[in-house]
Amino acid sequence: MAEKEVWITGVGLLSSLGEGLDAHWEALGARRVNADEKRLAPYVIHPIAPVSFDAQIPKKGDQRQMETWQRIGTYAAGLALDSAGVKGNQEILSRMDMIIAAGGGERDLTVDLAIMNADAQGKLPPALLNEKLMNELRPTLFLAQLSNLLAGNIAIVHGVCGTSRTFMGEEASSIDAARIAVARIGAGQSDIALVGAAHNGDRGDLLMLYAFGDLALKDQHSSVWARRNNPGFAIGSAGAFLVMESREHAEARGAKPYAKLTKVVADLARRKEPGAVTKSLQALWPQLGVSGDNGILITGATGAEPATAEERAFLSQHAGFAVRATGTTFGHTMEAQFPLGLALAALSISRGALYPANDPTGLEVEKTEAPTQIVVLGVGHWQGEGMALVEAVS
Repeated sequence: MAEKEVWITGVGLLSSLGEGLDAHWEALGARRVNADEKRLAPYVIHPIAPVSFDAQIPKKGDQRQMETWQRIGTYAAGLALDSAGVKGNQEILSRMDMIIAAGGGERDLTVDLAIMNADAQGKLPPALLNEKLMNELRPTLFLAQLSNLLAGNIAIVHGVCGTSRTFMGEEASSIDAARIAVARIGAGQSDIALVGAAHNGDRGDLLMLYAFGDLALKDQHSSVWARRNNPGFAIGSAGAFLVMESREHAEARGAKPYAKLTKVVADLARRKEPGAVTKSLQALWPQLGVSGDNGILITGATGAEPATAEERAFLSQHAGFAVRATGTTFGHTMEAQFPLGLALAALSISRGALYPANDPTGLEVEKTEAPTQIVVLGVGHWQGEGMALVEAVS
């Protein structure tokens, strides 16, 4: 039996550029970048744009149970449901599946610092430690919020109550989330699914983690292709969610697609071997079924080395493709890297144009033809590779 066509019928975006598809399209067209080089200097971050979470998370009690990354994700999920025309449709939401990519959650730095200072001063008997953990952390925050609470909060706030899966593993987690969603819908095991991820880059604890690995971009923002002498990624903030459904299900409810998601493939290269990323991408490419050699490629290239140089070596083998790097404009959004690329591909196809290049090195070139096929590329900063083929619906 032939696999079912998978349509993208809803797209929800919240990032450093703003909220919603129109705001993002306008910002991309203006080559706008909202990077902050001062707040956590010398490191560069892309904080989330000002937003009133009340619009998608109306209950203050629900908001209080979430840290910022979960609010970002729950908000973007609501935008995707609105975009697909299923917000509040209990018949559909009650059987809509969720496949989420999420990190380990945010820590409460104020409580952490209070405990560490008290311990350093010899003022932290066991009873006081237990008291602080019980009284100063919100009920859902035990040292760090659990990754699967994002799916739980989406279920509570938006009523998405089908099956739920949460994947962890930085960039690779969202590649697998999309891959499994396509496989399930294509096989007829699911009719409609909410797929996506969220990330908050405005976090000192997370920045410390990547700075110790010498992975965080310092001093000045630049295109990811212009960081050879100053490698690293600027941590980004974004919520990117997609509603995916079978063509039959979408047509039955009169939904119009942004695009179709034809194929998602993934790999895990042995990064200790030089050139492993390039070889991995070369092996994945023929599995997509890309037609022609002058298409469009949206990549989540990070700016971290050696992954970015090896990805660039692969791109040089496909010089006819117009490349766009999300890391330049949005920063590196970790788990949200791949769904962000899928969202921008679907948005570009639905708008009949590719947004302008934003790269002084000349690697990214303009393309005036209306896109009918876009490759989305995801390479992790230290592991995980994946690709997807997004196409116009015929």
